[in-house]
Amino acid sequence: MSKRVLLKVEGGIGTITFNRPQVMNALDAQMMMEFRAAAELLEHDAAVRVVVLCGQGEAFLAGGDVALFARHLSELPEVIVRWGREMHFAIQSLRRMPKPVLASVHGAVAGAGFSILCAADLALAAGSTRFSLAYANIGASPDGGSTFFLPRLVGSKRAMELTLLPDLFDADTARQLGLVNWVVAEADRDERTRALARRLAQGPTIAYSESKRLLNASLSRSMETQMDEELVACARCAGTADLAEGVNAFVQKRRPLFQGR
Repeated sequence: MSKRVLLKVEGGIGTITFNRPQVMNALDAQMMMEFRAAAELLEHDAAVRVVVLCGQGEAFLAGGDVALFARHLSELPEVIVRWGREMHFAIQSLRRMPKPVLASVHGAVAGAGFSILCAADLALAAGSTRFSLAYANIGASPDGGSTFFLPRLVGSKRAMELTLLPDLFDADTARQLGLVNWVVAEADRDERTRALARRLAQGPTIAYSESKRLLNASLSRSMETQMDEELVACARCAGTADLAEGVNAFVQKRRPLFQGR
């Protein structure tokens, strides 16, 4: 492994760190493959109860490695499909995994980095972060699932604006658009990220899994079907040790200690 993506598991928290700081974590083929491998490993690791995405150095992730694209222009259509599929498998894993995914972003969030942000369940941004979907700036259409996520996150006309006119915007605008949940000072980002990750790792894992599955499917179902699925999911939660602990803790007026089972 070239360690373009770092993986750490500790205390129920799995952390994926993009690690090409010399190019603002721009994605190359090896990095996409390592991202997929890390995401799929965490997806299936029952000991991991929350996944954090972050970037090493001065940026979260500034898109694809355009300099690398320039060296492969003659074969770029085939290269894009071959390399991009690896990234798409990683993003599908993030959405599919039965645990929350928290993106902690700073610096530049552009192109594929923007798409990865959109795929996360929750996002925290340093106040100095700058965002752009960016693809149109090099004559490309988006990938990484952003054309799926954006209309659902910000609405169709704003999604079109961000795609066709990919100007830079700041963290407060990202929060207003619904792309991030929290904006914090850069000096506080690491600690706020750790605190959120710890809280999620100590939460009711199965309830989180069922909630994520329900929310992800909600826009493709009728209200009646969704409500039926809610009952099925809630009934599954009702058979867990965590729900019994939650009910007992409520009655006993104490904080629940969820075990993720």
